[in-house]
Amino acid sequence: MKNIKIIRIIDLFASFVGLVFLSPIFIIIMLICYFETGRFFYLQERLGSRQKRFILVKFPTMKADTPSVATHLVDPSSITKFGRILRKTKLDELPQLWNVLKGDMSLVGPRPCLPNQEELIKERAERGVFEFQPGITGLAQINNIDMSDPKLLAEIDEKMMKSLSLGKYFSYIILTALGKGLGDRVRDI
Repeated sequence: MKNIKIIRIIDLFASFVGLVFLSPIFIIIMLICYFETGRFFYLQERLGSRQKRFILVKFPTMKADTPSVATHLVDPSSITKFGRILRKTKLDELPQLWNVLKGDMSLVGPRPCLPNQEELIKERAERGVFEFQPGITGLAQINNIDMSDPKLLAEIDEKMMKSLSLGKYFSYIILTALGKGLGDRVRDI
């Protein structure tokens, strides 16, 4: 992948600016989440570049007793009322700007998987996907490909990372902001 240093600079700038300017929205969402779930944020261990574990930060969209499994395996009744809105608008992903700022993630890359998603981990390892930073969005997300098909997801992730350019990087971000794709989703949402 070309332009990795430029992309990191853009990630740093965009995540910092996003966190600063979106902070009023963050506060409102945090308060609503707290009253609905008892938590400001949802923290979950994920695998990043070179399979290094890190803590992913999101706004909570599910009840506190929901098991930590891939989203497509979650019972739809686990989603809270406000959580449904956050998921449909993708606002639940905004706290991951912190992960981008810290260097755990990029704005664009393969979605970070859970350490227990063995089939996906195997498929990604075989294709060299773990050589890249995971991202908030990417080719799979804008094309409605989720973690329910590990082989297809790993193939799409590999394709995206091998062909990622600055133009594609920005197009994935713009398409996501415009509402294209559903990415990782709970059944029936």
